[in-house]
Amino acid sequence: MIKKLFLLFLIVVSINANAGNKILYYFNRPVDNSVSTTINAVYLNNCMADTFAAYINRAKYSIDIAIYDYSQGSFANMATAVNNAYSRGVQVRWIYDGSSTNSGLSAVNSAIHTLGSPTTSNYTIMHNKFVVIDANSTDQNDAIVMTGSFNWESSQFSTDHNNAVIIQDSALAHAYTAEFNMMWGDPGLVPNSSNSKFGQYKTDLGRHNFTIEGKQVELYFSPSDGTNSHIQSTIATANTDMYFGMYTFTDNSDASMIVSKYNSGVYVAGIDDSYSNSYSPYTTFSSNLGANFKVYNSPGIFHSKYLIVDPSDKCSDPIVLTGSHNWTTSANTKNDENTLIIHSDTAANVYYQSFHADFAVLGGSLTTVTGCPSSVPSNTTTEKNTSVYPNPSDGTFTVSYSLSSMQNVKIDIYNTTGQKTLSVINEATQPAGEHVHNINLSTPGMYLVQFQIGDEHFTKKIFVPGR
Repeated sequence: MIKKLFLLFLIVVSINANAGNKILYYFNRPVDNSVSTTINAVYLNNCMADTFAAYINRAKYSIDIAIYDYSQGSFANMATAVNNAYSRGVQVRWIYDGSSTNSGLSAVNSAIHTLGSPTTSNYTIMHNKFVVIDANSTDQNDAIVMTGSFNWESSQFSTDHNNAVIIQDSALAHAYTAEFNMMWGDPGLVPNSSNSKFGQYKTDLGRHNFTIEGKQVELYFSPSDGTNSHIQSTIATANTDMYFGMYTFTDNSDASMIVSKYNSGVYVAGIDDSYSNSYSPYTTFSSNLGANFKVYNSPGIFHSKYLIVDPSDKCSDPIVLTGSHNWTTSANTKNDENTLIIHSDTAANVYYQSFHADFAVLGGSLTTVTGCPSSVPSNTTTEKNTSVYPNPSDGTFTVSYSLSSMQNVKIDIYNTTGQKTLSVINEATQPAGEHVHNINLSTPGMYLVQFQIGDEHFTKKIFVPGR
C-alpha cells in the first residue's frame, strides 16, 4: 500500500513537473535513454493506467472517452476515476465498441451516458483509444487529449507493448470533440443514436493541421480522412532513416513503399508482431530487410502502431506517426481510428529510444546513422527568422527569411513524393535584411519547403487542403 501511494505521488509530481510541456510521450516497456539526443523517453513501469487516472482526476468540466475495450483488471480502476469525476460535477460521455466485451463498464456509474458502436453488417469496429478532457474550458490550458495505442485492459498496461501521447492544446481537443460528437450524434450530454455516424458514414471534418509548441501536428480520423494516403506521404519524406513498429500489418502497398526507401539508401528497420506473419508485408520485409526486420512473439503482443522518420536527420523534418490505426485495409476504409503525425525531432528521438530498446531485446543491432551534419545547427537564429505562412494555405502563401549578413540562398519546394515542384530562388547571393517571396500552388497536398542559407539546411512544411 505504501509503495502504491508513493507511486501515485510520483505520477502527480511528474505531471506537474511537465506542466510547461504541451506534448508528452509515455511507454509501458523499457526504453534506451543511451541513444537520447533530446529528452529522455519515459518508461512508466506498470503505472500507465495510474497516469491516465491522474489526468482524469484533474478534469474540471468534461470528459469524453472513446475506448475500444475496457476491462478493470488488476491495474488502476479507471471506472473509479471516471465515477469520482462525475460525482464532482464533471460531464462524462463514453463511446465503446459494441462488439467487444467491455466488462469494465459494469463498474461505471449507471447515470453516466454511454454509447456502443453499431454491430450490424454495415459496420466493423470502433477502434479508437482517446480521451478528451475540458475541451471547452475558458482556460485553454485545461484542454487535454490522451491518445495512443492502449486499450484499457490489464495486459495492455503491463505485458503488451504500447505507447501514449498526451497533448495540452485547445484546438486539437476541439477537433477530437467534433469527431466524438459525430459518433455521439449530438454535441450534448445525451447520445442521439439516430443521428450518430460511425465507420464509412462519417465525414471529413477538415480539422487536420495544428501548431503545438512550434511544431506541426497533423490529425486524421479513419475512414473519412484517407489516412493511408497520409501514412504513405509520411513514408515518402524519409531521407536518412526510418523505423516502424506494428501490431497488424496487412497493407503491402505501405510495405513496398518502405522497402523502396530502403533500396534507395534510406536506413530502415522494423518490428512486426507475430500476428502479422500470415500477411504479405511479412514476406516483403523478411525477404528484403534481412536482419533489420524482427518479429515479436511474447510475452504479450507488440500492440503499438508507429512510424519514425528521420530521427537521425534534424535537417529533414523528423516525424512520428502514431495512434490506434493498424496498417490494414479495414483500418483505412471501415474502422473508426485516429492518427497523429507529429513533426518534431524530440518526438522522433523519444520514439527511437523505445524502438532501440525493443529491437535489442529481439536480438537486433541498429547502425548509428548520421544525417544533418553536426556542424549544422538544426534550430539556428536564421531558421527561427524564417517563416512559411499562412499554414494551412489556400495555395497562396508567403516564404520570408531574414539575413543578418550577405548569404548564399537556395529555396526549393518539393511534393511528398520527392519531386521538385518549384524553385523559389536558385542559389544566389542575397544581401542582409528581410526577404519575401509570394508563392502560388494550385494542386492540393503537403509540400516541403527546403532552405539552404549559407551552411544551414532545414525544411518547413506547408499544407494546401483540397478546395
